[in-house]
Amino acid sequence: MKEKTTRRDFLKKSSIAAAGLSISGAGFASKGAPVIDTKQRIIGANDKVRVGFIGVGNRGTQLLHLFMEQPDCEVAALCDVYQPYVTRDYSTVLDRYKKDMGSRIPAMDENFPKSVKQFKDYRQLLEDKNIDAVCIATPDHWHALQTIDAINAGKDVFVEKPLSKTIAEGRRMVEVGKSSRQIITVGLNRRGAPTFQKLAKEVPAGKIGKITFASACHVSNMYPNGIGKLHSETPPKDFDWDMWLGPRAYRPYQYNIAPYMFRWWEDYANQISNNGVHYLDLLRWLLNEEAPIAVSAHGGKYVVDDDRTIPDTMHVTYEFKSGVLVTLSILEASTSSFIPYGFLELRGTKGTLYTGENDYRITPTSAGQFQTWKPMIEQEDYSLDKDDTLLIDGSYKNSAFRLIRNFLDCVKSREEPWATLEIGHRSTTMAHLGTIAMMTRERLEWDAINERFTNSDIANKYLSYEYRKPWKL
Repeated sequence: MKEKTTRRDFLKKSSIAAAGLSISGAGFASKGAPVIDTKQRIIGANDKVRVGFIGVGNRGTQLLHLFMEQPDCEVAALCDVYQPYVTRDYSTVLDRYKKDMGSRIPAMDENFPKSVKQFKDYRQLLEDKNIDAVCIATPDHWHALQTIDAINAGKDVFVEKPLSKTIAEGRRMVEVGKSSRQIITVGLNRRGAPTFQKLAKEVPAGKIGKITFASACHVSNMYPNGIGKLHSETPPKDFDWDMWLGPRAYRPYQYNIAPYMFRWWEDYANQISNNGVHYLDLLRWLLNEEAPIAVSAHGGKYVVDDDRTIPDTMHVTYEFKSGVLVTLSILEASTSSFIPYGFLELRGTKGTLYTGENDYRITPTSAGQFQTWKPMIEQEDYSLDKDDTLLIDGSYKNSAFRLIRNFLDCVKSREEPWATLEIGHRSTTMAHLGTIAMMTRERLEWDAINERFTNSDIANKYLSYEYRKPWKL
């Protein structure tokens, strides 16, 4: 059994033994921590990238398998606070988990060689000098600390969306990333979709004219019982609940929080960050917008009778200086969407674009009252090969595969990846703005340069939270 490593110990080792850790770049694991300037293994075009996986539950396993499909990826280590996930032993998973969560609990039928190391504490994994890169797929409240520590340890990073739990965390991650030479990709899978890559060039160039309105809607009907109503209890003996909580305030274990349902608890995640961030990232990308200038939100927990601490119905409006409104609806108390599942709607002066990951349609605008002009564009239909697998997060396998391929290519070439830290931060910030507007019930004005609200001191209090000791950003 390895001796327990504290984060302070990890930082100390990183700073005074950097030369022996084979790590690169400059990183800050906490404010005031020493800058590390060391050398990283040069990975040739034909070499394998040795990847450690931090968080190998539901989403982590999906990413693990996608990495394993890459011929130049070598699985070097696995890490999780739930022991059956680390040992990949489905038979030892709590029967209750299997029964209630079904496919959310991975089958774990891989056959790894003994050389693949196993860890419960991610800091021990980061100390392994033989690991080139890490894939982080832990709950949202862990992304900032683990990404910063990975950069500090000289690892390249693929971190699952959303980038952060707060706007302050995201900005800190960007600062640390810029001070290093590491390659960091944020798991905004749709950045890997050829359809969206095509439209991201054509739409800002005027393909459908001047856009004044764009929208998206995520629907998942959880009425009437949602995630249920339960009391606290003792966690499974092989589940490290205290480590799972990490920087968040201590609370007793509750079955409908972990290992999967934390996505409906505001302290650890929420649905606008979980699913909504994909739509917001795409809308920001296709509109060629950096950040909104104002945000407002409406909604609440109206009918789903469960323990969730987030709305079951939510509608957010973003205003941009260029003169475009963007709306996002998160609807978990009804079925059927305004537009097809996973699609976006962008309305321009020449036409309206309805686009999904594999296909789109543009319908020309017709003349309205008192107007006599003819359509300015023709209807256009576009479709990719439909032989694609829909993943549980609503994206398709091919785009996630391509994003991971791009990450590994950039690890070798040291070129900028498709979904950078800054991109991830800007898109995740939009999700956080919607959450804060929902909490304050105000129309909030946003200064994207200084990342502060200009008309609400109350809203600014939600930009960060106090970490539980000994954790520090």
